[in-house]
Amino acid sequence: MPPFFDIHCHLAPGIDDGSKSWDDSLAMARMAERDGIGTVVCTPHQLGTYRHNRGTEIRALVAELQTTLQSAGLGLKVLPGADVRIEPDMISLIKSGEVLTLADGGIFVLLELPHELFFSLDEVIDRLSEQGMIGVLSHPERNQGILKRPEVIAPLVERGCYMQITCGSLLGTFGPRCRDFSKWMLEQGLASFLSTDAHGPKSRRPLMKRAHECAAEILDHDAADLLCCHNPQKVVQGKRDIDIVMPRRRSGSWLPWRRAA
Repeated sequence: MPPFFDIHCHLAPGIDDGSKSWDDSLAMARMAERDGIGTVVCTPHQLGTYRHNRGTEIRALVAELQTTLQSAGLGLKVLPGADVRIEPDMISLIKSGEVLTLADGGIFVLLELPHELFFSLDEVIDRLSEQGMIGVLSHPERNQGILKRPEVIAPLVERGCYMQITCGSLLGTFGPRCRDFSKWMLEQGLASFLSTDAHGPKSRRPLMKRAHECAAEILDHDAADLLCCHNPQKVVQGKRDIDIVMPRRRSGSWLPWRRAA
């Protein structure tokens, strides 16, 4: 099986509500590597209540984390990124380098809505597209507004916004409603990535293998590889031709729908 690529993980220590210390980050990294994860995009929160987190600080911290992991004998690769709260000045801050794109590649932006509500993202997606950037909506299955209005997801995907489901959601960690919504998104071909959104070594851990197995049961093994390996690898490499896995056909086969954003 190819290595997993995790594009949403709060692995960098002491910068947000994720890893609290270097010891936590090392424990999380060991756990991730044992689980089959080869590359992690560190995505501390930016904007919202974490407006103080600066791009230069995140880049330096992730570089120090990479050196620390290597010194500890770990092969896990870490890259800078951010979990970006949607705010009016977001795009200008991304263009300036103050707010980070995924893997600092200048293309994919991990977008975070307030957990309790949904508002239209049409203008945000269009403005990102005008700048040559692509939105990835983090954990839509955990957003209370989206859970009440699931019909908003498909138009966003059609508009060019990709969807990232949290591994724990698919496994029921966040309750049956989030689990069922995650399964529905997979069955409808609306999800492009599974990511850990890990926050610590004891709860919300950086684990993907069980979610990969669950996705393989819902779709099939190749589809699960797309969600956990190949699509997130393309994000890291800055490739725009992300595959969206379509639902199973009655024959049991599936076909990916590739959109060059």
